Amino acid sequence: MTTIVKAANAAQFLALVPRMLGYRPTRSLVLIPFAGSRSLGAMRVDLPGPLEPADAVAATVIGMVCRLPDADAVAAIVYTDEGFADGMPRTALSSALVDRADECGLRVTDSLCVAADAWGSYLDPELPLSGHPLADLGDEPPGAEHLEVGAGDQAAGTELPAVEDGERDDVARALSSLADAVGLLCGPDATGDAPTAEARVDPLALATVCRLDDLPALFEDVLRWDAGDLAPYDAAALVWCLSRPALRDIALVDWCGGLAAGDEAFDAQLRWEAGEEYPAHLAMQMWGEGPRPEVDRLERALALARQAAAVAPRDMRPGPLATCAWLSWALGRSTHAELYAQQACDIEPEHGLGEIVQSFVHAGHLPDWAFRRA
Repeated sequence: MTTIVKAANAAQFLALVPRMLGYRPTRSLVLIPFAGSRSLGAMRVDLPGPLEPADAVAATVIGMVCRLPDADAVAAIVYTDEGFADGMPRTALSSALVDRADECGLRVTDSLCVAADAWGSYLDPELPLSGHPLADLGDEPPGAEHLEVGAGDQAAGTELPAVEDGERDDVARALSSLADAVGLLCGPDATGDAPTAEARVDPLALATVCRLDDLPALFEDVLRWDAGDLAPYDAAALVWCLSRPALRDIALVDWCGGLAAGDEAFDAQLRWEAGEEYPAHLAMQMWGEGPRPEVDRLERALALARQAAAVAPRDMRPGPLATCAWLSWALGRSTHAELYAQQACDIEPEHGLGEIVQSFVHAGHLPDWAFRRA
C-alpha cells in the first residue's frame, strides 16, 4: 500500500522521517531518495567519524541512491550528538553530499541536521547561529499516524527472544539425542562425535533424523512453524542445520526462492562435494543478485532463526546468529545484520558467514534487489 503524506515544511519533513524508518535514528546519516515529489524509501548509514574523508563517504552513499533507477532527487539528514554551540555540526559532510549529488545529476531537495540542541538546514542562509528549537519537530504532518515508530534507535529489535533456562536445557538434550540418532543411522563420521552405541536413542530423535532426509521439504515446513512455540526437537533440528554451512546455505536458497530452488541447491551441494563447480547463479544469490525474494518468507525465516539462536547452546549459537545476519542483510537491514554477525564472531572468531556479512556491511554492499521496485 502506498501512503501519501505531504510535509508543509522542513520541520514536518523531519518529524516524518522516524515514521518512514520505523525508529528514531541516532548518530546517523539518512538519505531520502525521490522520484519527482514522491519518496522512494529511506537509507540509513552510521554517521562517519570526524576523521573520515567526507568526499569518500558522499561518493558511497550518493552512489547507492544512483542505483535506484527512478531517483532524480535526494534529501540528506545528519543525526548527531554534537551541538550548535560551536557552529552547525558536520558542514563538510553536507557540502560533500551536495557536490556529489550535483555531479551525479541528482537534485538536492534539502540537507538537514538534527543535533543534540537544535536543528536546521545547511542550505538555509538565514539559519540562526543557534539553529531552530527541537520542539519544532513535534508537529507531524497528518496522514502518517498508522506508520509505527518502534522504541529505541536503529539497533532496537536485535535482542534475541527471552527464553527460560529450561527451554535451553530441553533443546540441549534434544541436540544430544539427535547427534546419537544421526550417529546410529549414518555412522559416527556424520556427526564427528564419539559413538554412544550403548545409549538408548529417543524415538523422537530418530523421527527427527528421518525429517532431515528431504532438507528442502523440511525448510519449507519450517516456515509454517510458530517461532514462539517451537518443540524442543524442532528447535534442535533447526539449530543443527543452521550450524552446518552446507545445510544452512540450502536453507537460505530455499527461503529465498522456494522449494524448487531448495532442491536445486541441495543437488548442487552434492555435486560440488563430488568435485563439480557450484552453479554461479546460486552463488550469486548469496551475494544479493537474482530475483527478489518474498519479504514475508524472509521475515518468517528470520523470526525462526532468532528463536533458534535464543535456545541454542552457546557453542552452537554462531550458525543461527549468522543466519539472522544474512537474512537481515537480505531484507535491507544492514545495521541489524552487522550486530548479529558480530555476535556470531564474538563466540566463534572467523565464522565464515558472519565475516562475509560484516564485509558486505563495511563495504556498503546491499542486495541488488534492494534497489528494484517490488
